[in-house]
Amino acid sequence: MSGDHPGEERRRARELGIPLTGEPGRWNAITDVPGVEVGYVTLVDGDDVRTGVTALLPRGRDGVGTPCAAGWHSFNGNGEMTGTAWIEETGSLAVPVVITNTYAVGPVHRGVVEWVRANCGGMAPEWLLPVVTETWDGHLNDIHGSAVESRHAGEAIGAAASGPVEEGCVGGGTGMRCYGFKGGSGTASRVVEYGEDRYTVGAFVQANFGARRELVVAGVPVGRELADPVGAPALEAAPDGERPVPPGAGSVIVVVATDAPLLPGQCKALARRVTLGLARTGTTGSHFSGDLFLAFSTANPSALTSTFPEDDGSAPYESMRFVPWGRMDPFYCAVVESVEEAVLNVLTGAHPMTGRAGHHVPALPLDRVSELLAARGAVS
Repeated sequence: MSGDHPGEERRRARELGIPLTGEPGRWNAITDVPGVEVGYVTLVDGDDVRTGVTALLPRGRDGVGTPCAAGWHSFNGNGEMTGTAWIEETGSLAVPVVITNTYAVGPVHRGVVEWVRANCGGMAPEWLLPVVTETWDGHLNDIHGSAVESRHAGEAIGAAASGPVEEGCVGGGTGMRCYGFKGGSGTASRVVEYGEDRYTVGAFVQANFGARRELVVAGVPVGRELADPVGAPALEAAPDGERPVPPGAGSVIVVVATDAPLLPGQCKALARRVTLGLARTGTTGSHFSGDLFLAFSTANPSALTSTFPEDDGSAPYESMRFVPWGRMDPFYCAVVESVEEAVLNVLTGAHPMTGRAGHHVPALPLDRVSELLAARGAVS
C-alpha cells in the first residue's frame, strides 16, 4: 500500500490564507511563462516503488532545439545536474530539463537522447548534452531498483502540457520529503511590470530538503512547534548497507523560467536568487543536500545558436534584446517570492505516503499550521 489518503483535502498555500506577496500569474505556475510545458511520469508499485520522472520543456515540444538564454547555480554541490558545463560555456539551453531520482540519471539521460533522436531529427544529430538532474528518494523508494527506465523520459516529455500543474507526490517528486514531511513537486509564478510590458517569472521545485525544526511559514517558525514523534530517531534508516541519513539531507532542484528578455549572465543571477527564496522557508543548507538551480529566458529565440557552420562563405551575426542590469531588481524579487511559494505548495499539496521497508512520511498538518499562524497573527 502507498499509504496515500486521496480523500484528504490538500490545498495550495494561498487557499489556506497564508499571506504571500506579489501578483501570481493565471495558474500560479511555471507554465504561466508562455511556451513552458510540464509533464510527469509517476511510478508507484507494490511496497518499494515510489519514484518518477518530471520533464520541463522551455518552449514546448515543438521548440526543442531552439535555444534559450540560461544560467545555473550550485548552492550546495552534493547532487547532479548534467549538461551544465555546456550551459556555462554557451549561456544557452535547447533541450528539455528532466528531473528524477539520484540513481535514475543514467537511464533518463539515455531516454532524452532517444526521444530527441526520434522526434527532432534536425537537432545536433552528431551530439547531444541533455540536462538531467535529481534528488534522493531512498527513504520511501527502492532507489537501487530499476523502476525508472529510459522510456519514462520520453513519456514524461510526451505528457508535457501548459496550464495548471499537479503538485505534491507526482513525477520525480513522488518519493521525496521536505522539512520532515511529505515533499515532492511544486510551482508558483509572479507577474513583473516593466514599463508598458508585463512579464512572468515562474519557479518549479522538486523539494527533498530541510530538517523539521527549520521550517518557517510566512515568517513563523512552525517547525519548532511541529515536534518529531516521540521516540523518532535522530538519524533515519537508509537502504540496506548504507549509513543512516541525517535530517536535512536529500537535495532540492529549482527551475526558474521567464519570458523577460535576459542575457545568460542575468539568468545566472536569477538562479542565484533561488537561495533566498528557499531561505525564507527556513533551510540553512545541509552539507548532505544537492541544491542546484537553473534559470532560463524564452525571449530572443533567434540568438545563441550553436549549429555547425556551413561552408558557404557566410559570416552571420546574432543580436539580443535584454533588460538593463540596473533594472533587474523586480525580477530578483519575483524569483524569491515564487520559490518560497512553490516550496509551500509542495508541503500543502503532498499527501502522506508509506513505502520501502514500511517507512512512513506524514503530510504537513494543515490545520495545525493554520493554528500556529493565527496565534502569531499571520492569518485571520
